[in-house]
This record gives sequence, C-alpha cells and structure tokens, in this order.
Amino acid sequence: MVNKITNNDFNGVKGSEIALVDYSATWCGPCRMVAPVVEELSEEYAGKVAFFNADVDDNGALAQSAGITNIPALAIYKNGERVAMKVGFSPKPVLKEWIDSVI
Repeated sequence: MVNKITNNDFNGVKGSEIALVDYSATWCGPCRMVAPVVEELSEEYAGKVAFFNADVDDNGALAQSAGITNIPALAIYKNGERVAMKVGFSPKPVLKEWIDSVI
C-alpha cells in the first residue's frame, strides 16, 4: 500500500527504517505510468519498505526541501535520510534492481 503524504507531513517517512517516496503530480503522464508500478512494488516489499506518495502540487514545501525539480522522482530514505534518488519513468524490473541495490 502506498500512503499519501498530505500537508507536507513527512513524519511517516522519518519514522520508517526504509521508505520510498514517489514525488509526482496528477497532470504528469510519466507519473501516472509509474504509479501502478510503485503500487505493485509496495505489495512485494510489504514489511521491508514503507511506500509513500507526495503530490508536488499539494506538498510544494516538501518537494522544494527535498530538492525535487523533475517528476516523477523516486527517493529512498533510511531512517529519514535520503540515500538514493531516481528521476523519470523506469520499468518494474529496473526499479526492483534499484531498490534491492539500496536496501
């Protein structure tokens, strides 16, 4: 399950040992393509990685503080600290390999 971040509330990410945040927007075509892939990955990594989605239009301050300039952007955090970022659409096998290499 992918949890929605609202009101720039990053506490769920900070409280997770390992978290993946999908920074996106509803108007972004590549974001809409990656969203179902992220949802599938959230099920496969349940109990290992917490998954979040932050709409950059609704969470502008959060996106800005994270240095998000292009979307979709996927970021992996360990104990609240960003350790990896991937920008743009990637197919599921590429994302799985990326996640596995970081966690």
